[in-house]
Amino acid sequence: MRRTLLAALGAVAVLLLVVLASLAPPARGDDASLEPGSVERGEVLYRAGCQTCHGPAGGGVDPWPAIANAGEASADFQLRTGRMPHAGEPDDQAQPKPPAYDEQSIRDLVAFVGSLGDGPAIPDPVIDESLLQRGQQLFAVNCAPCHGATGNGGAVGGGAIAWPLTDASPRIVAEAMLAGPGQMPVFALPDDDLSAVATYVQYLQEAPNPGGFAIGGIGPVPEGFVAWVVGAGLLIAIAWLIGRRWSKPEGDEPA
Repeated sequence: MRRTLLAALGAVAVLLLVVLASLAPPARGDDASLEPGSVERGEVLYRAGCQTCHGPAGGGVDPWPAIANAGEASADFQLRTGRMPHAGEPDDQAQPKPPAYDEQSIRDLVAFVGSLGDGPAIPDPVIDESLLQRGQQLFAVNCAPCHGATGNGGAVGGGAIAWPLTDASPRIVAEAMLAGPGQMPVFALPDDDLSAVATYVQYLQEAPNPGGFAIGGIGPVPEGFVAWVVGAGLLIAIAWLIGRRWSKPEGDEPA
């Protein structure tokens, strides 16, 4: 019985640690004290780390894509979210991971990629509560079908995933809409609408959970499973405590 209790409590502890670790946000890399991006420094970095796949002028090297007109918004999104450099095959979905470059290098690379064509510039969305209703409407129509009503992501077919937006900054949200990474379409929305969507995503990230701990909003089935595991572990512990024989050690009897 004791081994069963310890095993159950261990499973509960491990599960809670996994859940808490999944909710920890990755570090962000913005630092306004650094220099603006330099095309010259960015070109040096590009020749060393990007040219092999994307070509000397961003025209692409088959089967890798061209990025000549990707623009600063796409380059900043891909580098800041760690999707580039790509770690898989050309047809594999790029995985978000810690950035491979420091903040200054990202700025320099973005400046160089932006100089290769006429792609969209880095947006500057404004968080404005007056845009919240508009943002909800735009999110429901354009984003929720893939990222879910609460922005927690989901599968979109073909082995691709619409990643959670639980840690996406307003700029990352707006950049993704302008760049259309992976299977995501391009949403060429005006600045006010980009700000509205970014405002609503931030609202989802900060929305209260009056019903209790949301476990990242991962859905009723896994949340219910966690509740059952925790509840069962507590019941086993209580049953063991009730059924245990609480006898005093020998020698403790009063004289």
